[in-house]
Amino acid sequence: MTESSEKIHQCLILGSGPAGLSAALYAARADLAPIVLSGMDLGGQVSKTDTIDNYPGFPEGIQGPDLVAIFQQQAERFGAEIVFDSATAVDLSQRPYRVTTYGGEYLAETLIIATGASVRELGVPGETEFTGKGVSYCATCDGHFFKEKDLIVVGGGDSALKEGIFLTRFAKSVTIVHRRDELRGGIYLANKAKANPKIQFIWDSVITEIIGDGTVNSVRLKNVKTEQEEIRATDGVFIFIGHDPNTEMFKDQLDVDQNGYLVLDHHMHTNLPGVFAAGEVGDPHFQQVIISAGMGAAAAMEAVEFLEDES
Repeated sequence: MTESSEKIHQCLILGSGPAGLSAALYAARADLAPIVLSGMDLGGQVSKTDTIDNYPGFPEGIQGPDLVAIFQQQAERFGAEIVFDSATAVDLSQRPYRVTTYGGEYLAETLIIATGASVRELGVPGETEFTGKGVSYCATCDGHFFKEKDLIVVGGGDSALKEGIFLTRFAKSVTIVHRRDELRGGIYLANKAKANPKIQFIWDSVITEIIGDGTVNSVRLKNVKTEQEEIRATDGVFIFIGHDPNTEMFKDQLDVDQNGYLVLDHHMHTNLPGVFAAGEVGDPHFQQVIISAGMGAAAAMEAVEFLEDES
């Protein structure tokens, strides 16, 4: 679809994850006829999640792609338009705001940014192959599937410690693999992890390969000081080495924090009038489907109020 630069939309939404599609639903119900630029993957990270057990309303759990499809159907029912295209540049110097995509240009009175955040990957052989088959980036999402299993957690910061502790609710054992000889996380979490009888540590080491046969069964570890390697059996690998918010195209135009996340107030406002954001692009803390969906709804409600105040 190639857009005419003459048409000005009331609401343009960047991203089609839970935040973007929830924003689309609320904006559509308010007759804003929102356009959603889906990005490269409709549904974002959720579309790549095997089973979601912690979204209310689905007591038996639901497949990630199925949840995305339901979100999409509900938003489209009220008039949202999903466009399979990605923003390549934005001009926020004046309203209407201009968004350039692979397919053309869009002008919008309000913009809701829901471009999400991308998990940092190890970039080792086997990681992509076994994602969803023993490799995970979310303990809250997938920990339940590893009852009485032996797990490896990669990382040494707060996220790795917090998620490692959480995994001990299900796992038989959790081994935290860290490339340094001391943790980067806060003292409280570090002490709590060290005191947990289910948690052990492998220091000065990195994973160089994830191995399996259908599902993960072991990893290759390398000591970064001695360069000695070993194969260690495991039922799963949880990777927590950080997220990178997808904010590169906004950094010179919108306020971001020291880690690149958009700075929002409690009403999903950015520093520019009519520009709102929702989901993991502005949420470095919770990073859950239900939180992102709520933020999307709030952003759309604020966009509606913003336009009403101008009329």
